[in-house]
Amino acid sequence: MPRLKKFRRARLIVIVLVVLLVAGVGYGGYRGVAAVRASFPEVDGSVKVAGLSAPVDVKRDANGIPQLYADTAEDLFRAQGYVQAQDRFWEMDVRRHITAGRLSEMFGDGQVDTDAFIRTMGWRQVAQKEFDTKLSPETKKYLQAYSDGVNAWLGEHPGGEKASLEYALLGMVNDGYKPEQWTPVDSVAWLKAMAWNLSGNLQEEIDRSLLSQDFTPDKIAELYPDYPYSRNGTIVKTGTVSGDTYRPADGPAPAAGTPGAGTAQGAATTKALLQGLTDRVDKMPQLLGRPGQGIGSNSWVVAGSHTTTGRPLLANDPHLGPGLPSVWYQMGLHCRTSSPACQFDVSGFTFAGMPGVVIGHNKDVAWGFTNLGADVTDLYLEKVTGPDTYQVDGKDEKFDLRKETIKVAGGEDRTITVRTTRTGAPLISDQSTEQQNVGKYAPNGSAAPDRGTTGYGVALQWTALNPGKTMDAVFELDKARNWDEFRGAAKDFAVPAQNLIYADAKHIGYQAPGDVPIRGKGDGTMPAPGWDSGYQWKGSIPFSALPYSLDPAAGYIVTANQAVVDPSYKYNLTKDWEYGTRAKEITEQIEGLLKNNGKISPDDMQNLQLDNTSIMAKTLVPLLLKQQIDDPYVREAQDLLKDWNYHQDADSAAAAYYNGVWRNLLTLAFGQKFPADLRAKGDCLLVRQQGDPTKPDSGSRIVTECGTRDPGKAQPDGGDRWTEVVRQQLDKPDSSWWTYIDSDHKEQKGLDNLLKEAMKNARQDLTSLLSKDISTWSWGRLHKLELKEQTLGTDDSSIASGVVHKLLNRGPYRLSGGSAAVDAAGWNAAAGYQVDWIPSMRMVVDLSDLDSSHWINVGGASGHAFHANYNDQTDLWLKGKLLTWAFTPDAVEKATKHKLVLTNG
Repeated sequence: MPRLKKFRRARLIVIVLVVLLVAGVGYGGYRGVAAVRASFPEVDGSVKVAGLSAPVDVKRDANGIPQLYADTAEDLFRAQGYVQAQDRFWEMDVRRHITAGRLSEMFGDGQVDTDAFIRTMGWRQVAQKEFDTKLSPETKKYLQAYSDGVNAWLGEHPGGEKASLEYALLGMVNDGYKPEQWTPVDSVAWLKAMAWNLSGNLQEEIDRSLLSQDFTPDKIAELYPDYPYSRNGTIVKTGTVSGDTYRPADGPAPAAGTPGAGTAQGAATTKALLQGLTDRVDKMPQLLGRPGQGIGSNSWVVAGSHTTTGRPLLANDPHLGPGLPSVWYQMGLHCRTSSPACQFDVSGFTFAGMPGVVIGHNKDVAWGFTNLGADVTDLYLEKVTGPDTYQVDGKDEKFDLRKETIKVAGGEDRTITVRTTRTGAPLISDQSTEQQNVGKYAPNGSAAPDRGTTGYGVALQWTALNPGKTMDAVFELDKARNWDEFRGAAKDFAVPAQNLIYADAKHIGYQAPGDVPIRGKGDGTMPAPGWDSGYQWKGSIPFSALPYSLDPAAGYIVTANQAVVDPSYKYNLTKDWEYGTRAKEITEQIEGLLKNNGKISPDDMQNLQLDNTSIMAKTLVPLLLKQQIDDPYVREAQDLLKDWNYHQDADSAAAAYYNGVWRNLLTLAFGQKFPADLRAKGDCLLVRQQGDPTKPDSGSRIVTECGTRDPGKAQPDGGDRWTEVVRQQLDKPDSSWWTYIDSDHKEQKGLDNLLKEAMKNARQDLTSLLSKDISTWSWGRLHKLELKEQTLGTDDSSIASGVVHKLLNRGPYRLSGGSAAVDAAGWNAAAGYQVDWIPSMRMVVDLSDLDSSHWINVGGASGHAFHANYNDQTDLWLKGKLLTWAFTPDAVEKATKHKLVLTNG
C-alpha cells in the first residue's frame, strides 16, 4: 500500500505539472514552458558531432522534415542518428525497451507480463544473432555510425527535461532511470516489431481453434470462405515454377543470374494462443497497429504509356494503427557527390531508431510496400512430459532452457524460464493463459497423445525468429539503380514479407519477397501436432520461385493485400488472403480512367487514394430497401438509403445509418453465436445456451453472456473477410446464420426478418449515439479518430493519467472512409465505430519529375508534444491533401526554412 500511494501521489504531481505547463499559470507555467522548449531540437546554426569526417548540412522545411547532405555514407548515417534523436529519442528509447522485453525497467510491474512474452520469443537475441552472423560489414558500419550519432545527441541530453517532456514525467515515478547508450542491435530489433504486427494469420489460427468449441469444421469454413479468385483477381497472372525458378505468365522472362534462394523458419498457433496468446498480444504495445487482418495497405503503379506525364506514377498508403508520434518519419539522405564512398541519394519514409529509408524513391527508382500476408507463423501443440522434456514421434526430446531476469522499476526482479523446442520454437503457453486454453481445447485428431489435466503446451514457430538480412535489404533498396538491383535487394528482405512495387523512368514491376516456410503436413490454418515430426517445416520457398512481374501487358499493377497468385502456384503462400475488395475497386477505377480519359494524371492517383465507396453497400442496400417496414420511425431511417451514392463521407447521414445496420446485422447473424472469448469485453448479448446432454430434461435457454476479448481484436470485426462471408450467405436466405434472438428474447429465422431487425436496432443505436433527429446524423460523428500518445501507456499500468493523455493526444477527428474502402479508415464492428487503423501516410511519386512528387504523414516530424511540427500534417491529411516533396538540391534549398550544420567535435 505505501508504494501504491507513492505512485498515486506522483501521478497527481505529473497532472499538476502538465496542467501548469499548458495553461501557463503563473511562475509554474513559465517554468513548465521553459522546460518543454529546452527539449526542442536546435535547427539553425551549428553543433559538434564527434566522429564526422566533414560537415553535414541538415536542411528542414516548414514542416520540420530534414534533408541531410554529407560527403561519406558513414557521415550521412551518423547525422541521421543525431537528427532522429533530436526529434524522436523518447519514442526510440521506448521502442528498444519493447523489443528487448525491458519495459518494466521504465514503467514498473504493470509491464512484466509483456516483457515476459517478448523475452520468451527472444526478439533481442535474434537481432543480436543477425548483427553478429548475417549482416554485411558495410551494413554493420552504417548501423554503428547511426548509433554514434544517436549517442552524440544523448551525450548532450543525458536524461530528464532536457531530453523531452516525457522524461520529466517518467522521473516523477522512476527518478533513477537514465537512458543507456544506443547500440546497432537496438536498431535491428525494431524489425521484429514490424514483423510481429505484419505476421499474417496468427490470429486466424487462434480464432479457428476457439470457434471449434462451438462449431463444426463446415460451419467454420463458412466463416473463412475461399478467396474469390474469379471476381477479385490476383496481383499477378499466375506463372509457372520450373525447378525453383518462377516464370511470369505476363511480361519478360527471367534474365540469367536472377537472385537465388533464401531460407525460412516459422511460427505456430494453437488454442492456448487463442486465449493465452490473445491476452498477451492485447497487452503488447501496438506501435504499428493490431496484428493480422485489417492491417493492410494500398499501392499501385501505372506505366508511362498510360500517364499524362509519359513516365510511371506510383502510389502507396500503408494502413497501420494510429498514434502520436507517427510510426513514420520523413527524411532525405543525400551524398553531395556520388562516389564509391557515398552512393545514397534517397528520400522517403523512415522509422525513428533505424537508419536508411524504408519506403520512397532515389534518383533512379521508386518503390512501395503493402503487406503480403504470407503465413509465416504456426502454432504447435506440444505434449509436455516433464519440466524439461516433450514428445516427438513417441520419444522424449529435451527443451533448450534459458533463464530471463526482468528488472522492475520500484519492485523486485522477476525470473522466468524459457523453454524452446529443437526447431527453435519457444513454448509461449508458459507465459500465456490463452495459449494454455488452446492447449486444453484445440482440435488434435484421433492419434494424439493424451493432453493430460493441464493440456498441451503451445509453441510458436515464426520466420522472424530465424536471423535474416532484412537490414541489408534496406540499404540495398536505397541504392538500387534498376530492376535487377531492386530484385537483388528484395532477395534479402526476409521479414516481414511484403508486396514490393517498383518503378523507374521506363519500367514498372512487382516482386514478392520474404522468408516463407514450406510445410510438411498441414496448411497452417490450425494448430499443428508438435508430437508428429511430419508437421515440421521443410525449409523456405526459394526466392527464385517467388512471384514477380515486369512490365505487364495491362500497363499497371495493383497490390492491396489481395491474393498474389491463384491456387495453381506450386507453393502455399497462405490460406488467409485478404479478400480483394479494395484491389478490385482500385483496378476498376484505373480501368475506368484509362477508358474515359486515355491517360492517368498525378491528381488521379491522389484522388483514387480518397475513394471511400462502400462496395458491400452496393449489394446490401437494395435488399434493405426491399424490406417492408411498418414502423415510421424506422422507415424514416430506411429512406436515407434511397438516393445514397455509397460514398462514406464524414458528413453523410446515409453512411452513418448503413454502417449502423451493417454492425447490427453482424451481431445478430454471427456475434450472438460466437463464444465469449471472441466477443468484445463488455459486449453482453442474449445467446442460446445448450442444455447438459447428460440430463434428458435439460433444454436450451436464453441467457445474457458478456464477451471477454480486447475490443480491438473482437469478432465479427466487419472487415473484408466479413463482406465475403455475408455475400456468400445472402444466396442462402434460409441459412442457419440468419437465425437470431430478437429484442423480445424470441428466436427468429430468415434473412428478411434479420434485415428488418438490424434496421430497427440501428435506428435505435444511432438515436442513442447521435439524436432522434436524423437530419443531424453524420458518419463522422460516429466514425472518429483519436491520435493517442502511446509510449506512456494507455491503461492503469501507465505512468500517465487520463488528464496527461488528454494533453498529449490530439483529436477526435471526424473521418470519411471505412474498413473495406480504398480510403481505409478501419473500425471494428464488434466494438463500436471508432477508427482503429488508417492510411498512416500517403505518397504519389512522379518519375517524370521527382520534385513534382507528393507526400503526407499523420502527425508530424517532431515527437515533442507542443512543438509546432508535432501534429502539423494531420489537418492536411484529413482533407486528402499532400505536401510537395522536394528532392533535387535546388528544390530542397528553395523549401529550406532552417539549416543546421553538424561539424566534427
